[in-house]
Amino acid sequence: MPAEEDQTKQPRPRPRLIVLIASYLVSHSSIFSVVCCIAGLIAILLLPVLAKNTYISENALMPGSANPVFSGQDVSEAIRLVKDITEMRKMGKTTGIEIQRLIVQRMADVGGEAYYHKFQSQSNQFHPLRFFSCDSNLVLTKSGSNTSYGLNTVGIIHAPHGDGKEAIVLVTPYNGENVELNDALSLGLGFSIFSHLSHVSWLAKDIVWLAADARYGEYSSVSAWLKDYHNPVFFSSENVDANMQNTNMLNGRNADVFKRAGTMAAALVFKITEKMERDSRDSLNIYAEASNGQMPNLDLINVVHYLAVHRQGFRVTIGKIVYLVNSAWLNLVGQILEWSNKLAKSLNPKWNFGILSADYVEGVATLASSMYYQALGVPTGSHGAFRDYQVDAITFTFSPRFYLNNENVQSSFLLRGGRLIEGTIRSVNNLLEKFHQSFFLYMMTAPNKFVSVGVYMIGFALLALPLPVVAAALFLNQKATGTAGIQEAKIAFQSWKWLHAARVVLMIHLWALIASLMPYFISQISNLTATESMLLWVVGSISILLVLYMTLGSPYSRSGDVEWQTLKAVMIASVTIGLGLMSIINFATAQIGALLIVPLCLLVRPLKRHMQGALSLRVLSLVCNPILVVIGFPPAALVLVKGFSEGFGGVSIGTVWEVAEFLWAWNSATYLYVFLVHLPCWVLCIQILFHP
Repeated sequence: MPAEEDQTKQPRPRPRLIVLIASYLVSHSSIFSVVCCIAGLIAILLLPVLAKNTYISENALMPGSANPVFSGQDVSEAIRLVKDITEMRKMGKTTGIEIQRLIVQRMADVGGEAYYHKFQSQSNQFHPLRFFSCDSNLVLTKSGSNTSYGLNTVGIIHAPHGDGKEAIVLVTPYNGENVELNDALSLGLGFSIFSHLSHVSWLAKDIVWLAADARYGEYSSVSAWLKDYHNPVFFSSENVDANMQNTNMLNGRNADVFKRAGTMAAALVFKITEKMERDSRDSLNIYAEASNGQMPNLDLINVVHYLAVHRQGFRVTIGKIVYLVNSAWLNLVGQILEWSNKLAKSLNPKWNFGILSADYVEGVATLASSMYYQALGVPTGSHGAFRDYQVDAITFTFSPRFYLNNENVQSSFLLRGGRLIEGTIRSVNNLLEKFHQSFFLYMMTAPNKFVSVGVYMIGFALLALPLPVVAAALFLNQKATGTAGIQEAKIAFQSWKWLHAARVVLMIHLWALIASLMPYFISQISNLTATESMLLWVVGSISILLVLYMTLGSPYSRSGDVEWQTLKAVMIASVTIGLGLMSIINFATAQIGALLIVPLCLLVRPLKRHMQGALSLRVLSLVCNPILVVIGFPPAALVLVKGFSEGFGGVSIGTVWEVAEFLWAWNSATYLYVFLVHLPCWVLCIQILFHP
């Protein structure tokens, strides 16, 4: 009989390797979390070291393969237009449409198709259903009940060797109400290039020059023209202002008829500005960030950088956070990396993985600026309007080393600027298809260095990886592993106790959704300052949270049903989903959010639990949790990020309202992330902290 019983026994199946690994990680979740978080922070700090030099991926671009033919005669055309605009300004003829008339007449004189584009100003009202839409309502000027119009001027040159199916767009924004010298020089540079391209023989793509009337904002004028370009809107004649009538005939053609070229291959937005500080060389500043972290193809930036540095001698700069350049701890990290590199080279000359301390600090400051403006989700220039239509575009500003009113400087400066733009147009003109070879997901660490998505996502992955492991460990109460863990999970699911925690999490997310919509109603109240609006927002949000607690129940009132481990596990699961979704929409926002929220999620636990254990652990927990709670508070996080990037001058209670208004007016997905992911997580962490 014993032998028969042994034969009837079935051997236990060996658990799969992935189950053993998962069980091991869950049982050692604390050590795993510490290792992953430290590795994630190190990976982010090493991004400037891992940055690559930029290069041209598309061979057809061939930047600098042809010598520019933009000459002094073209510069004379620019100077002549600048003088005409200056004279009109002295005579006080810039309040109407005299500037627009002059530009359109010059466009027609060189053989281009010229027309006026009238657009209507709109107010920056918050609308909860306009997120992620290209129909932008962004004008940072409210015109009240009176309807106001801006007037763009557009010229088109049809390529002699083209089929009219593709076009390159040039944009020169200027203030139509108050034309300054830098605006006149920008228009002069734009017209000289337009005039030059009207008689070249190598052009294969149409050229569109948009002199954008930026009296209501640079972005709004370009956005309105692009909207009509892709979705034509016809205005009735009764909407035309009196001073805009009788201007529709130009050389026998109707200048009010909207005309089009081909599909846009690329767009260049350029303008001339005067530097506050003198420099040894003329400089060129490039802006590339668009809505919700979108970036143009890296090849477009590379072409402009190559031609500007190696052909025209400009000093190319991109944005950086000045605060980090003078940071003592960052300089210390740079010196450690530089010393480590010297030590490695002494052991093996082939080991050369580091950079100089100064270059590292500059790289971190530039990378932080790139990450900040991508995470902000707001375009850094009118080029962002083109990215809404999937057109690669950048904005670059010319800044001469001398004052703009020096005529000798003007001629030399305009000559080099015109040759740079001509060279860029020649490169784009060579393309037979849209930009696609190079990167679209990247961050800049220098004008000639970048970090691709395959590198910078490592830090985010390491930071987010402990979240599901810790959630599983909390759900299993950190005691069971292997087959026992699976059994305990089944028992926990059958008990349905986790539904009480899910109810609390859903209630907090419902409250956060209501709080995110409150600014729409607060903005309807007139004559409120930013501070008053913010206080009203805070009082209303707290009141709604208390009402939800009284109606749907507080987690403290049913402490027996809602255990803090289960509540924290469900909270971490929701944060993991939120960060994952946000990384698809705007990776920079998810990266900064993970830096702020992951340590708080991992360390938070009830204060009653802090009184247990070793003294060192108690002190560490009591110190870390309040710091993380303050830093993780969304208004505090917004103020800190804005202060470190733009300075803490003028920061007040109303600053939070202004930042929120800025985000919702530009339909930034970061606004949704802050209220639907970050804020609920912070509130739940506070509940866990004070859990009985």
